[in-house]
Amino acid sequence: MANTVDTIDHTTLTRLVESGAVHGAEVIGHRQGWGVVVKYGTTERALAARRGAVRSFRKFETLVAYLKELGISHYQVNAADFDANALKTTRSRPDAAERMKRAFEADAQAQFLQTKVAASLADSRPNMEHAQVMGDARALLQAKRRQRAAKPH
Repeated sequence: MANTVDTIDHTTLTRLVESGAVHGAEVIGHRQGWGVVVKYGTTERALAARRGAVRSFRKFETLVAYLKELGISHYQVNAADFDANALKTTRSRPDAAERMKRAFEADAQAQFLQTKVAASLADSRPNMEHAQVMGDARALLQAKRRQRAAKPH
């Protein structure tokens, strides 16, 4: 996107703008949208996303609103490498959709278990030993099998 590989994060950029150190910005178009290179002192840095990569804005209007909110209203625009046809028309991310689906399922399971645990803790009946519960269950199953076997077919 730019001649610089160094980046600047949002927090640092905000502080530089507040101190009046930013003396220019260049909005640069590329195949994935728009980026911005900030100029302060003798340094130029590309704006970084939270994960450290160069931040890219899909819409020019979003970038303009972002810069204006920061207090940067004058900048140069370089649209030489911008290609509107290269931008995807959909924002479908099957990997993200699947990840969100699993997260919602995990949350639903956690809520189900929390409800069961809360109900169990609120139960005032006396506790039973595991061996006793299993013995009662085996006896119930055997009684059901005997009933089924005794029925005429």
